[in-house]
Amino acid sequence: MARRKPDDKSNVADKASEIAKNIWLAGVGAYGKAVDDAQTRFEKAGVEPPKLFKDLVKAGAALEEEARSSMEDIKTASSSVEERINRVRENFSLSRYARGSDLVALHQKVDKLSRQLAQLNNALKAAGVLTTAAKTKRKTPAKKATTSSKKKATPRKAPATRKSAAKSKVKTRAKAARKTS
Repeated sequence: MARRKPDDKSNVADKASEIAKNIWLAGVGAYGKAVDDAQTRFEKAGVEPPKLFKDLVKAGAALEEEARSSMEDIKTASSSVEERINRVRENFSLSRYARGSDLVALHQKVDKLSRQLAQLNNALKAAGVLTTAAKTKRKTPAKKATTSSKKKATPRKAPATRKSAAKSKVKTRAKAARKTS
């Protein structure tokens, strides 16, 4: 590394201070220009306030008219939607909303039906028509045939074919239909 001479350090410091001074002067110049522009505009506004005010009033009136027409469009659109909803309700007989009292009455009817169903189930159980899991007997497992027994096994029936099973279902349904009619 080459060592710098003491003169080099002073040149760098001089350049840095010159750059800082120029930055400061640029800021002051921008501030002065902004003040001049503001003063010029203020003077113009002092001479032409009626024209500026009239332009603002015209712009405000135009915006107000647009806002009113938008509000009218919104009102007509919302009334149109409400009319459609009312027509749909009338078509489905839903002209009124469900009230709390209607819901309470509906819950009471469901509770009453639930109690009646429980009573019917109890009556069927008492009559022996409906069995509970406790009343059902378990089947005892069949004893396995031992090799020492001399009994011959009985031949099993041949499995029913699909056609014969379908015919028997049709016959059973026909009998049931005759009984009900």
